[in-house]
Amino acid sequence: MCTTIYKQSYICLFFLCEPCCIIMFGFALFSFSDVLLIVMQVLRWRSVVSFTWSIILLPITSVAFITFSRIQLFHPIDWLAESLGDVGSSYALFCLCLLCVLLGIHCTFNVQFYTVVPSIPCSRLTAIGRLLVPNRVLHSLAHAVIGMIVFWCCSIIRKGHFQPLRIPCTSAPRSMYIAPGMPLVLLELRTCWSQNESIVHTMCLNEHHLFHLLAGAFLGFSYSLLYFVHNMNYLPFPSIEQFKYVQFRRCLPMLIRYSSSQSFYMFWSFTLFYFFLGYIPRTWMKSVMNLQTDSGQPPLDTLRGLLDLTLIYHTWLSGTFALVNWHLVLLLFRIHAAEAHVFPVQAVFVEEADSCLPKILSSNVSPLLKYLAFQDLALLSQYSSARRKEVFSLSQPGGHPYIWNAISKECVDLLTNLTVRLVAHQEAAAGNGRVRRSSFSAETRKLSSSSGTSLIEERSDQNQTNLPPQAAIPVALKAFPLLKSSRYAGIPAASPAANRISALSLDPNSPWHGSVQSPHVMRRNVKLWSSDSHAPLNTSEVCAFSTASPKPRSADEPNPLHVWIQQKQEQLKNFLSKRVLISHLFSKRPEASSQEIFVDAQIHIWALEGMSHLVAASFTEDKMGVVQTTFSTIMHTLLTLQEAVEKHFKLPYASSKPVRSPESFVDASYKALRFELRAALKTAIYRITTRFGEHLHAVPVSVEHRKKLQQFLDFKE
Repeated sequence: MCTTIYKQSYICLFFLCEPCCIIMFGFALFSFSDVLLIVMQVLRWRSVVSFTWSIILLPITSVAFITFSRIQLFHPIDWLAESLGDVGSSYALFCLCLLCVLLGIHCTFNVQFYTVVPSIPCSRLTAIGRLLVPNRVLHSLAHAVIGMIVFWCCSIIRKGHFQPLRIPCTSAPRSMYIAPGMPLVLLELRTCWSQNESIVHTMCLNEHHLFHLLAGAFLGFSYSLLYFVHNMNYLPFPSIEQFKYVQFRRCLPMLIRYSSSQSFYMFWSFTLFYFFLGYIPRTWMKSVMNLQTDSGQPPLDTLRGLLDLTLIYHTWLSGTFALVNWHLVLLLFRIHAAEAHVFPVQAVFVEEADSCLPKILSSNVSPLLKYLAFQDLALLSQYSSARRKEVFSLSQPGGHPYIWNAISKECVDLLTNLTVRLVAHQEAAAGNGRVRRSSFSAETRKLSSSSGTSLIEERSDQNQTNLPPQAAIPVALKAFPLLKSSRYAGIPAASPAANRISALSLDPNSPWHGSVQSPHVMRRNVKLWSSDSHAPLNTSEVCAFSTASPKPRSADEPNPLHVWIQQKQEQLKNFLSKRVLISHLFSKRPEASSQEIFVDAQIHIWALEGMSHLVAASFTEDKMGVVQTTFSTIMHTLLTLQEAVEKHFKLPYASSKPVRSPESFVDASYKALRFELRAALKTAIYRITTRFGEHLHAVPVSVEHRKKLQQFLDFKE
């Protein structure tokens, strides 16, 4: 009677707690920040829906766990009967209510730490440093506690000898030695003391339960670390739109395989950890709870204790159950958060102006919202002719193409920023990352940029001067310390003598005045000629400058203390770089810098697809010619970006072909975004050239871009 009442009460508690958890989770999501209403409508409700589906799937995974934990292959009827009895038990329903709350906390973490731009560290030390951020450390500790509670629920559901932490000792009390001739009074006192001792020390520590709880904490902590290391908080957007059920069904087998394999690897990692350090928590628990060690059971920090098949199977099954539930929450959140959202192209009412597509494209309120806006732009440009007409329409009053101008400007600015990043990266790679610290080199770059010339001039420019070609003298100060002469070997790059020599070299009347013939001159021993007889330079002038009295230091000259600190820093860096461990931590990965540039390439791919489809459709649908006003700018942007991308893939460390990664639950598609961008860029240009054909000759572009367009027209690119 009492058991039935308890079961009914737990059933009512479960069905009351489940919607309450959903409502509380929804309120928790809505209370994060006061951003635009559209952000709450898009992200918050999608999170609530994904959490609701994870709660609905929780009883299914729980039934599967109970069934596999009670496995009896030779007695299938008893197996099913015990499994069904455990499913409807009161403790199972209580654990389900507790797991609902834990899944709500887990889904809240997913909403808090999600990102549309993955994190790609350039070195191992950077990756370690990103894990030590305070909020991520708290995330790891919270998941360790959640993992311990989940494993405790698994022990409660399974029952058996994994359930209690205090168990009666299976070993017999210690034997009492009776000496011959012992008095009867002492014998009775010894017997009474032995009985009291056996009563007091009948409870021992259940090390299997302790091992199980610590394994749950280790699993939760490891999951949190891998969550950030493998960029599991990254939201991948599907390249092909599919129904949510199709995506879930496709990822479910990978989720189960990945969860079972990760549970297996984490179990053996924790086993190794417990083998060496298991005595620490065991001793602490015994001292706190005043328990004894059961001598009838082997300790679990030995090979005999760890080779327990029941312990191995139950710990692996509990880890798989926890990881499946956590990954289900993550998978459902990914599917719902990355679902396409339709934004209105133009606002019908004034209140809807902030939620229309041009406004969202230019806003930076939410990165996810901006990605969804560009995704909607790419979809409407391909499949919705009615919405394309709204883009090509003129705004009233005035008849101005505000919608097209806003959309095209945002796309052009986005692609231009990527071009600027690529050009800056190529310039840094061309110099092998060397930074010129001398004041003369900075001054020379300033003079060359202001005069419109470079440090390395062509031979035709030298012929225009009065000096013969042999009179061109390399005087860049970065090559001056390479002189083999003992007279100049001790002159540092930033010394006053070197500054005076550099000042003399800039004087047109000086015999040192000239330009560099070739960049290879900088790498050879420098030869100096006079401008008159092509004879070696008279060293008396150099001696005069080197022995002259020092002049007051100008404001542009570097501080000697600053130069000395920089030299010490270089020496320390060279010393540490020779250490294997430090060089391993600080060494940069080959393709990390290339992946970091294209880390947000998904939004650029959508911008390319949307703008190219709209331009191609304007050939027949643009009745007002609004696209023609920006057609030249668009073609210039696309061709400039195509040139920068091709130069980037010619760098030595940038691979030209994507590495095919095995299909796994951990998404690694962001590593191939640069290849998808290159293909999307070339496809976008071909889409425009094949549509307009010979009409492109009337577009005002530069000579280089016109040659490039002709190659696309001839299908030679």
